[in-house]
Amino acid sequence: MPRINAFLKLGREQGCSDIHLAVGSPPMIRLHGDLIPIKYRELSADELESLLLEILTEEQKEQFNAGQDLDFSYDDPEVGRFRVNLFRKVTGIGATMRVIAPTIPKLSDLNLPPVVEEFLQHNQGIILVTGATGTGKTTTLAAMIDWLNRNRKFNIITLEDPIEYVHKSQQSLVVQREVGTHVESFAEGLRSALREDPDVILVGELRDPVTISMAMTAAETGHLVLGTLHTTSAVKTLDRIIDAMPAEQKAQAAIFLAQHLRGVISQKLVRTADGRGRRAMLEIMVNTPAIAHLILGRKIFQIPSLLQTGREQGMQLMDQALMDALKAKEIDPDDAYIHATDKKQFQRFVTNPDLLPQVNLAVS
Repeated sequence: MPRINAFLKLGREQGCSDIHLAVGSPPMIRLHGDLIPIKYRELSADELESLLLEILTEEQKEQFNAGQDLDFSYDDPEVGRFRVNLFRKVTGIGATMRVIAPTIPKLSDLNLPPVVEEFLQHNQGIILVTGATGTGKTTTLAAMIDWLNRNRKFNIITLEDPIEYVHKSQQSLVVQREVGTHVESFAEGLRSALREDPDVILVGELRDPVTISMAMTAAETGHLVLGTLHTTSAVKTLDRIIDAMPAEQKAQAAIFLAQHLRGVISQKLVRTADGRGRRAMLEIMVNTPAIAHLILGRKIFQIPSLLQTGREQGMQLMDQALMDALKAKEIDPDDAYIHATDKKQFQRFVTNPDLLPQVNLAVS
């Protein structure tokens, strides 16, 4: 048994989201958003290297010794499945191990609103799930793929880096491909996928103009594309896609979004009211004719007002989601304040006065 399993088992049993290993520090776990040290000695460079080498293949050892960071999945019947990032830093090597749930969550398990299922009723277009690193985008996408797998008769091709949740084909055929293992890049995987009779293509990250362009092509040619970006709102997502394109293609990108974008789900994880977990808060944009008109007119900055008044279509701003959850006493008021865009309306709920802006009462 690899010795590192002891730390992974402890982290999973504690309900943490990540385990961090670094030279000169004890192992640490991220629990409900906070980083907490495990009661253990500081790890030396030799000790940490020997722990990590036990779970690497010979090829991975060669890549890491050549100076490359590693992203891979570690699966052990004793401790379960983890996403691993192995890297080098000033004081030596380090690793972050993301805990993968043993079962794929359903949309209802994640409290995702009905509009998400409505997005998945489309046969063509693009759906974007966005948010900062560690906000649960992969979990949301896994639940969406699971819904399609159980309810539609599709050929679903996923491009992931690395593969986290493993899907077993049900109503659909699910083909999962890992960047760096099965394909060289997301763009190369998309080129291949278009020759493999897909109905649905999941792109783990729209990280460059080439990948974005190929995802657009897939959506335009009759496929349903699911993708992610590291943006924190619907408006920033649209801006990022258009800004990523060369100057001569920006207008074309706006036309594509107006015609083929189905919706944007932007999410943040906020601490629950009891402090024992975190809950996904969602900003949701549905591409209605009014929003498509603003995209074509390059008036994306006006979209938030439509989200605010678009509850009947399933839309909401992040601040609306936070306020609803706060009034229902589902999330921590201080965390809601931290994540809010318009913080003034959340000030009256704050319990920690140090978070509030300080008023200078000095008289000159």
